Amino acid sequence: MQFGIPRTIYGDEHEIFRESVARFLKEEVLPQYEAWEDAGRTPREIWKRAGDIGILGTSTPENYGGMGGDFLFDAIVIEELGRYGVAAPAWDMHAYIIAPILQEFCTEDQKQAWLPPMVSGEVISCIGLTEPGGGSDLKEIKTSAKRDGAGDEYVINGAKTFITNGHIADYILLATKTDPSFGAKGLSTFWVDLSLPGISRGKNLKKIGNKAQDTAELFFDDVRVPAANIVGGINEGWKVLMEGLVQERLVVAVRSVVMAEAAVDQTIAYTKERQAFGQTVFDFQNTQFKLAEMAADVEAARPFVDRCIELHTRGELSMDVAAKSKLWTTELADRVLDECLQLHGGYGYMWEFPIARAWADARVHRIYAGTNEVMKYIISRNL
Repeated sequence: MQFGIPRTIYGDEHEIFRESVARFLKEEVLPQYEAWEDAGRTPREIWKRAGDIGILGTSTPENYGGMGGDFLFDAIVIEELGRYGVAAPAWDMHAYIIAPILQEFCTEDQKQAWLPPMVSGEVISCIGLTEPGGGSDLKEIKTSAKRDGAGDEYVINGAKTFITNGHIADYILLATKTDPSFGAKGLSTFWVDLSLPGISRGKNLKKIGNKAQDTAELFFDDVRVPAANIVGGINEGWKVLMEGLVQERLVVAVRSVVMAEAAVDQTIAYTKERQAFGQTVFDFQNTQFKLAEMAADVEAARPFVDRCIELHTRGELSMDVAAKSKLWTTELADRVLDECLQLHGGYGYMWEFPIARAWADARVHRIYAGTNEVMKYIISRNL
């Protein structure tokens, strides 16, 4: 989309990197994407290829195998994934949500052991928060982790659901309740090897969008995990998860706004070609006015999100502003995508058209990383 206000947060090195990401997606991801949707999962080989070109370690320090960049490089990958309608592999969750949590809260030994194989794509990760009996309310987590007497292991029991990468992942960053008497403060996070005895994976859950992402139910039955695999310290899980949620919500915002931009571009091109009643669909004043409204809305959103990216890169993005960015951009994207699908007519409802995929894929953005109702609650507390 042509912006009247030029973007200023990226330099030449960023745009060179963007070109390499876009080329990789067009040459190695998009040709296989439909097959991945049919299979309901992505192959390990494409994770390793992403590791080869640096996508999985953009902001991971060099001493752990990464590029040593900052969130600006993460944002470029997220934007290109959104621009090309690539909802899977879930590299954004793996590399830009989970890996930064490990970088922030792990010990040096943990980081040396766990980050390099994530950066290379040899290890695939997921995060376990949501449970069958609850959603965004983390303080109500029931999955328990109890110390085995005086031993150096914890025994984990419980279940998680809606786990992206849950079938293909090797490790999970698992939220557990270690001290129920502390309420929300009694949470701990563990880095759990999903090949351990006592772990079982349910069926691959069928979704209305993001079809190439595998989504699992996970069950933990007396799973013994070393105390050395606690992330951030015992009963420090709430702090760990709250820190991670700021970036997670910004990741969703970045993807949402670029999906809206791409949808407007696609719809302008489509309506200028599609004929109806002796003229192009674009020639109708209603089409022009709808597109003008959407172009203005999307351009107004872009400086706000760019400012959030800048603030987060400096470590200054607050919880409530992250919530505002997630709330505003996801609502905007769904509104724009719905209007764009309508302007495509019947073809907009066909899965082979990018607008149909984007419309279905984007809908979950108002639900995960905390529902938009939770975002309103967070924002209202600071009014």
